[in-house]
Amino acid sequence: MNEIPIIITERVDDIPLLLEQMQRMGLPTLFDTHFPTHGNWTGLSLGWMSTIWLSSILSRGDHRMVHVEPWVSQRLYTLGATTGQTVTRVDFTDDRLEMVLRRFSDDTRWAACESALNQQTVRVYDLQAQRVHVDSTSASAYATVTAGGLFQFGHSKDDRPDLPQVKVMQAVLDPLGMPLATDVVSGERADDPLYMPCIERVQASRGRHGLLYVGDCKMASRDTRARIAAAGDVYLCPLPQVQLAEGECEAALEAVWNGEYALSSVVREGPKGQPELIAEGYEYPVAMGQKVDGTVESWTERRLVVRAKNAQAAPLLAAGGNERSW
Repeated sequence: MNEIPIIITERVDDIPLLLEQMQRMGLPTLFDTHFPTHGNWTGLSLGWMSTIWLSSILSRGDHRMVHVEPWVSQRLYTLGATTGQTVTRVDFTDDRLEMVLRRFSDDTRWAACESALNQQTVRVYDLQAQRVHVDSTSASAYATVTAGGLFQFGHSKDDRPDLPQVKVMQAVLDPLGMPLATDVVSGERADDPLYMPCIERVQASRGRHGLLYVGDCKMASRDTRARIAAAGDVYLCPLPQVQLAEGECEAALEAVWNGEYALSSVVREGPKGQPELIAEGYEYPVAMGQKVDGTVESWTERRLVVRAKNAQAAPLLAAGGNERSW
């Protein structure tokens, strides 16, 4: 008599690829190390729970907790074979997932975990970080505004001032776009004070200086520029009028019209491989001084007067850091 084989059919999708990549990044171990659980914790570890949960979010494009348990129950064999762990559906009930989120909400532990992840990931891929792009965005939602909550009314970039929003500040490795530091703050916060905490975490996690930090005009506050220079890094950002001396922009343009400076060309490769002029301009140095944590920091700022070829408005004045070739 022939034995009837047991056939298990599960939808695999991209789950093995996602889990293998996260294991190579060391996520289960990192999460278990930086977010220890209570001694009575049983079942799948927090690190493996979080890793499998992330694979669910990425695979389904849905972050809601209510769908995780049924999703896992339909893929127990796939998840167990891919991770080498004993996976059960009760490991992913809403209350256990809520405990994971509560531990992840510890900002101090999360910053340490983020730093360790950056050091490990960059080492694995040998990413030679030279430029870091820092910027913020906001997301509106039909949410209830509560005192001290993340969703608050603020300046809306989505042209929806009637909706509360949450704000996200992120530093990413340029041009790869790999996130190095992420801050999620309440929606009424101004952008200017959010740059340095994010940049300081990148500086701590990378363990080296001389990086170029690129941002928009909200990164151009004098204190932010001074702190970047004091750390031995450099920066590039547009300078708003409020950061310029009275009449400085007009004088910079007058120097162009009077022919006081020879303009340098900015060229890139065109569609057919031919050189294409995209901008032209010049630079001049400005001696800077600013008190940083009780100490006066002095540095020389390179101010770039640049006009894009297709620009209709006046040239922008941008700020650069110390001794760096652009």
